[in-house]
Amino acid sequence: MSEINPRGRFVWHELMTTDPEAAIRFYPSVTGWGVLPFDQDPSYRMWTVNGAPLAGVLPIPEEAKAMGARPYWLPYIGTPDVEQSTSHAVSLGATLFVPPTPIAVGIFSVLRDPQGATFALFESAGSMPGHEGVADVGEFSWHELRTTDGDAAWDFYRELCGWNETSTMDMGPMGTYRMFGRNGVELGGMYNKPDRVAGPPAWLSYVRIPSTDHSVAKSIALGGRIMNGPMEVPGGNYIAELCDDLGIGFAVHEERENVTAAPPASKPKAGVKPKAKAKPKAKAKAKAMPKAKAKPTVKAKPKAKAKSKAKAKPNSRTKLKPKAKAKRPPKKALRARKHR
Repeated sequence: MSEINPRGRFVWHELMTTDPEAAIRFYPSVTGWGVLPFDQDPSYRMWTVNGAPLAGVLPIPEEAKAMGARPYWLPYIGTPDVEQSTSHAVSLGATLFVPPTPIAVGIFSVLRDPQGATFALFESAGSMPGHEGVADVGEFSWHELRTTDGDAAWDFYRELCGWNETSTMDMGPMGTYRMFGRNGVELGGMYNKPDRVAGPPAWLSYVRIPSTDHSVAKSIALGGRIMNGPMEVPGGNYIAELCDDLGIGFAVHEERENVTAAPPASKPKAGVKPKAKAKPKAKAKAKAMPKAKAKPTVKAKPKAKAKSKAKAKPNSRTKLKPKAKAKRPPKKALRARKHR
């Protein structure tokens, strides 16, 4: 079934890096992706899931380096008319980095939103990459904007992309976490980044993976770092924010309770009704606790103590035996000396 209107859907992701070969060694082990050269330009490699491309990797352009760009993941947002959407974004306060540019598969532009986060717009010459609905394992499942003014950022993207607010979550000192989506599917969230978090506003993309523990372990083994997590979020999902071996940030997301059916929307719903979702958290902890207690056998200790209390006298006698044994050798030694 063809897509009626791709406006506002995240359709592609591009890793801008200083070392594409290092990225190709790192990401497949962490995410399960395949690697495929682009037919019309083999120097451009694409990440794939079950043979279907979902992202690409390329060196940071020299002009971007000259503007101070650091290695990062660039999300592409779909639009039926990239010229019109780019002009609209600029009128809303965005800064234009790359004007609408034709490529083999369509037209794209790169912009910076009014708060400083970089993103791209894409109009396809044929079918738009990706698909509608919930992300499959291996695909990008969540998109998080850390910004300096959540309300202003929301006004910008809502107007440009047609997103609707689905729910909000109180994050305490960090303020409100606003979740957004389109066509009944939640796409991500945005919030004000804490002052302690270094760097400018940016998009953080999450990859849905089978096991958070496995991906984190692989990342560390390959030189990556854990920035946050792994941790459980409302709804029974587990996430971890990571950096690859070159320090480029990304995140992984596991739907632990119902991997095949639960949509990303389960996370926000839990935020709206925290009491109703308290049970999944307890279950998740209960599953994890036996593994932690299995090695030290903590439960065996109370039994030992119970026996020692019930048989206090025998234990007290056994404590005296070592002392008696300790005194005997000196006596024997003295007797041996007397006989001599």
